[in-house]
Amino acid sequence: MPPKVLISLLQAVAPESEASDTLARSLGEWLRSWVGLSPDTQAKILQSAVAILVVWLIRKLVVRVVDRRLEEARLRYQWSKGSAYVAFVLAIVLVGHIWLEALRSLGTFLGLVGAGLAIALRDPVVNLAGWIFLLWRRPFELGDRIQIGSHAGDVVDVRIFQFTMLEIGNWVDADQSTGRVIHVPNARVFTEPLANYTLEFDYIWNELPVLVTFESDWERAKAILLEVAEEVAGEVVEEAQRAVKRASRKYLIHYRNLTPIVYTTVKESGVLLTVRFLTPARQRRGRSEAMWERILRAFREEPRIELAYPTRRLFLNPLEGKEDARAAPPGWVGRGPGEPPSGAG
Repeated sequence: MPPKVLISLLQAVAPESEASDTLARSLGEWLRSWVGLSPDTQAKILQSAVAILVVWLIRKLVVRVVDRRLEEARLRYQWSKGSAYVAFVLAIVLVGHIWLEALRSLGTFLGLVGAGLAIALRDPVVNLAGWIFLLWRRPFELGDRIQIGSHAGDVVDVRIFQFTMLEIGNWVDADQSTGRVIHVPNARVFTEPLANYTLEFDYIWNELPVLVTFESDWERAKAILLEVAEEVAGEVVEEAQRAVKRASRKYLIHYRNLTPIVYTTVKESGVLLTVRFLTPARQRRGRSEAMWERILRAFREEPRIELAYPTRRLFLNPLEGKEDARAAPPGWVGRGPGEPPSGAG
């Protein structure tokens, strides 16, 4: 291209560039006068918004690809939560770099941010620490049945500041769902006892109290209860033994006997026979129902066994007591066996 032509083009473009610069400066002056922000601050705000938008779009793209390629809901959920955490951290780093270019040291940046958060946002910081603890130690995972404090349920979500449970128990008997969703701050893992129904060992001990009358053949009743327990719960013993063996590699767990057993106790209203058996953590009510139905059918066929309940009865020791322990009838006190009571002719 001849030099004269190049010079002519530059002279023609220059006015347009100068006009664009003038327009940009005018727009910047207008924004500064309207919102009170300097051009440098305006540029940082724009850069921060662009950075957050780019990170958000990348995460949306990742989630969409994962949803199309994965069919299992659990894996999709894990990818969604993991990408959200990565996007959050990346956005914090990018925005921090934009606003704090003078702080080249990442340690200094994190230290200042951490100190400010610890002072101004104590509870959220503790919840964040609880979330880190949950990711690190994993006292429970998604789908586990847990109890923390007075609340119990199945874990359905874990977030930075709280985790969510589908509640069980409360006014509903035998650990069944109430339909309520409970949001628990992560900080509670540091202050409340945490019980896990299903971690490593997916079985719990359940007890079924059966009260029979004193006049019943309690030994026969005990044999029936043990037979019923072995029919209903005996099938889980082998799998439970394998689960105990796996759990013992991580925890000091030892059970000498996992088979059903029946204990005998005397109560005010009769003889209490308590059936103790293993059941899957989420099948406690179903196993108890199956066992009770078999017990009722078996007791119906036994004329010498009756279920007891709180009653009032008159016990006449002279007539009903043991022969060697009977009290003397009224009027015979102080007389010999052959002497008639006073007033008898």
